[in-house]
Amino acid sequence: MTEVDTIVIGAGAVGLACAAELARRGHETYVLEAGRDIGTGTSSRNSEVIHAGLYYPTNSLRHRMCVTGRRRLYDYLSAHDVPHKRTGKLIVATSQNQIARLETLLAQGHSNGVEGLRMLSAAEANALEPSLRCVAALLSEETGLIDSHGFMTALHHELEDHGGAVLLDAAVLGTSILPDGRFRIKVGGREPYDVTARHVVNSAGLFAHRLARGMERYDGNLLPTFTLAKGNYFNCQTPPAFSRLIYPVPVIGGLGVHVTLDLAGQMRFGPDVEWLGHDDPDKVDYRVDAARSDAFYEAVRTYWPTLPDGAILPAYSGCRPKLSGPDEPTADFRIDGPALHGHAGLVHLFGIESPGLTSSLAIADDVADQIDA
Repeated sequence: MTEVDTIVIGAGAVGLACAAELARRGHETYVLEAGRDIGTGTSSRNSEVIHAGLYYPTNSLRHRMCVTGRRRLYDYLSAHDVPHKRTGKLIVATSQNQIARLETLLAQGHSNGVEGLRMLSAAEANALEPSLRCVAALLSEETGLIDSHGFMTALHHELEDHGGAVLLDAAVLGTSILPDGRFRIKVGGREPYDVTARHVVNSAGLFAHRLARGMERYDGNLLPTFTLAKGNYFNCQTPPAFSRLIYPVPVIGGLGVHVTLDLAGQMRFGPDVEWLGHDDPDKVDYRVDAARSDAFYEAVRTYWPTLPDGAILPAYSGCRPKLSGPDEPTADFRIDGPALHGHAGLVHLFGIESPGLTSSLAIADDVADQIDA
């Protein structure tokens, strides 16, 4: 393989969604993945939540991609028999001064066109979730859960059905923009090689900045700021106390330590926000420090006061590619195409963290539109 039409770098949920959409549109599409399987990065280290789209500024990319992507995602999962469930979630106020924040979220959700939102009194929330302690709650009926690996497998199969392929153990060692506008990519692995492509999508997740920064003839001044934030999760050993996801009001950098469920109903808590203070994905230590459980107990007991001692154990962690730092408003997604940088056929994806999984099909449409423009 020395010359192809389209290369997507990164076989996470977003990269595979982009590749599948481009293949549907008739592009000869290959995905280069440094790992030994699809979806072993950020796509396998998250809450597997389908977000409704109520948190994000109206008309931001996060808003538009999430709401459109969520609607499309439920249809896609049903059509491809991928396990998922509309569980709904409650965002809870545990003190009177947090109720105004819920009302702001409700207004934001209505502005964003999110369906199934409703304010609940404490009694109404307790009728749905008897173990819950709160003074009010915001119900989001469209929130749900997804088997993320099942989703990525479906995208992978669809890509192959349209003549494309994922190449594993294919780390990108370097890229350059050629004088004729094509792109040359140096690929590592057991038998390194070079490949030239007419179109390139950089969906490398935590490594997207590094890849773009090293691209010859690309203006590094166009790159957004970048840092990393780790999120830790703990499993809960008790029988499930809730049938819906339970979220506190949001915190800076994330949505707060929440109760999420797997598709079997088992509870886990997280993620928290642990700012790492650097931008090197190779230095991320994914081990979960058991000492962080103290903060988890404190956070969860604000809305589930009967959480027993000794009930939680370290589970796993993930890492977010943040385009904003501590104490800053969360930055929007960046989908940097030719209108920004002037290189036809090139799209960089930066800062695709939550709700990236929910947004993946909508992001893929946007990327493919820019490639085809």
